[in-house]
Amino acid sequence: MCFLDRRILLNAWPTALFVLLWSSGAIFSRWGLDDASPFVLLALRFGVALVFLWLLGWRERRWLPEPGTRAQVAGTGLLLVGGYSCAYFLALDQGLTPGALATILGVQPIATLLLQERRASAARLVGLGVALGGLVLVVLDSLLRARVSFSGVGWALAALACITLGTIAQKRIALAPTRVLPLQCAVALLLCLAMLPVQPLRLNATPMLAVSVLWLGGVISVGATVLLYRALRSGNLVNVTSLFYLVPGGTALLDWLLLGNRMAPLALLGLGLVVAGLLLVFKARPAG
Repeated sequence: MCFLDRRILLNAWPTALFVLLWSSGAIFSRWGLDDASPFVLLALRFGVALVFLWLLGWRERRWLPEPGTRAQVAGTGLLLVGGYSCAYFLALDQGLTPGALATILGVQPIATLLLQERRASAARLVGLGVALGGLVLVVLDSLLRARVSFSGVGWALAALACITLGTIAQKRIALAPTRVLPLQCAVALLLCLAMLPVQPLRLNATPMLAVSVLWLGGVISVGATVLLYRALRSGNLVNVTSLFYLVPGGTALLDWLLLGNRMAPLALLGLGLVVAGLLLVFKARPAG
């Protein structure tokens, strides 16, 4: 039993670290957007990520995946890294509130379950439903301020499609994360550069922008994404994607701890429901 407990703890810390790091992305994005337009910030982010990845791959001098896998890796990166990021920022730019966007993206684990498991387990569906309900409570304040933006909803659905199909595609890639991320970030950078004419360009070189870009590029696009890809390789796809339900709550907790913005009681209740729902999902076996 002691061995099992130790093993559970060893398996849990990368998950907890991933949720913590991924949750911090919204805060640093908010700070970065004070000094740069969305696609300028994204281009800087992926440029910095490529520098970090180049340094990580320096010892082996290998920055690209095997020749026969490059098209698959690049296509996955176009969806999961570039397409998702661009659609996410465009949804916010078109007036969709972060809460409404998080709720739409919260459909991802359910969509993944229906696409990947031939017979959806009732317990897993219930767990995902409870977690989605908890997510709504966490972002309820933002939802109540939301206005209907058809273009924003369209980009949110595009982001949902990109991250759902992208994670399914990434699950099928057996290569180490550090072998696929350089090419994927390069594809994402090219996409962001192509999108620059879509919006007015804005860039104010400030220390806070530098901190935000370094954090988003090094910690989120490299560190957190490596943890995500490792989890996708070794874990159940639905279980891994359902961890994103914890991200809005994690962001709210960091907002409270770092910036002093207290969580509403309903948000705390929602976070508890998210955890309860995820426990149901993890405990129930996939139906096949």
